[in-house]
Amino acid sequence: MKAHFCVSAALIVLVGAAAAAEQRGVTATEIKLGQTMPYSGPVSAFSPLGKGEVGYFRMINEQGGINGRKINFISLDDGYVPPKTVEQTRRLVEQDEIAAIFSSLGTAHNTATAKYLQTKHVPQLFIGSGASKFGDYNQYPNLVAGVQATFRAEARLYARYALAKNPQAKFALLAQNDDFGRDYVAGVRDVLGKDFDTRASVANYEFNDPTIESQIVNLKSTGADVLIVGATPKFAAQAIRRVYEIGWKPMFFLANVSIWVSSVMEPAGLEKGIGILSTAYVKDPNDPAWADDAGVKQYKAFLQKYVPEGDLRDQGFVNGYNSAMAMVQVLKQCGDDLSSDNILKQALNLKDLELPMLLPGIKVNTSPSDHLPVEQMQMMRFDGKQWVRFGDVLDARD
Repeated sequence: MKAHFCVSAALIVLVGAAAAAEQRGVTATEIKLGQTMPYSGPVSAFSPLGKGEVGYFRMINEQGGINGRKINFISLDDGYVPPKTVEQTRRLVEQDEIAAIFSSLGTAHNTATAKYLQTKHVPQLFIGSGASKFGDYNQYPNLVAGVQATFRAEARLYARYALAKNPQAKFALLAQNDDFGRDYVAGVRDVLGKDFDTRASVANYEFNDPTIESQIVNLKSTGADVLIVGATPKFAAQAIRRVYEIGWKPMFFLANVSIWVSSVMEPAGLEKGIGILSTAYVKDPNDPAWADDAGVKQYKAFLQKYVPEGDLRDQGFVNGYNSAMAMVQVLKQCGDDLSSDNILKQALNLKDLELPMLLPGIKVNTSPSDHLPVEQMQMMRFDGKQWVRFGDVLDARD
């Protein structure tokens, strides 16, 4: 089933300033953005990202829009299938004539559309991926990575933490067989260097596999005492269950894209996840530490009004809120020049942008030579009910 959300209620007006008429996806009253999102398929657990963004733009439109223009946001289902992503992206560009792609989800999926969007001169902004390769501004000149640290940098933090606790640690990695999973492997290799081949074992899975149970059993047999799971929510939950069932007790690190209590920890069994480690860069609205935080109060009010079906425990909605807020800031900085060149220029000119749902001390910064908006994280541990942060905010760069 195709999900198609049009946030703006504004009619397309064929009159307006000449400058606006020359800007693709822009009229005197409207700015048209598009994305692809897995509302169906094996990783539909990620769809709260898009749902949160739909709600945020609806709120912005009710508040009057941006510089007098409403946002017409077209969010299409691609089922997490790259060829479908390409098809839907071409529709957004050639039929809907969007001004920019915003927050399309998936590493392979954004890779599949990148060259096409470059050719069409369409900015590809705040994508739903933490793949480190998207920081290569020579290869991806019109792409800005997501409002999150990279998977590779995250894995470096895990490896460094594990070695600080046990310098002789042996590592086991469960990784999706694509650029997403390979980034976790690369991050551990960055830390272990020449010792990687003798101290680390890797088991891959395909995103459409039914289960990863055999991979977990095989990884346990290596004698590893550290497990890093670079997996999407469905497989993360399976890994937690299987590790518990076979009595394996490694130091367990879980990719921060799969930490959500409602879609991962509860399906796995809350008691089975006690002690698992991960990283955070956003505030958990359920954390008592933020009970009186103005940003969290504002977020809760937003979710209740604009995404009433949204689960407060699902941080995918928080990520959508942050990404949409960053996109709005870009459009505000554009003023009345909403050409492709200026949209991209402003997306690469964010200076110490503080988003109320990012952890204190983490700010969004971009430049023509830095396409990675966020590069900091904090360690956290699951206590059977929620994630508990500890230690300092860490710089995840190499």
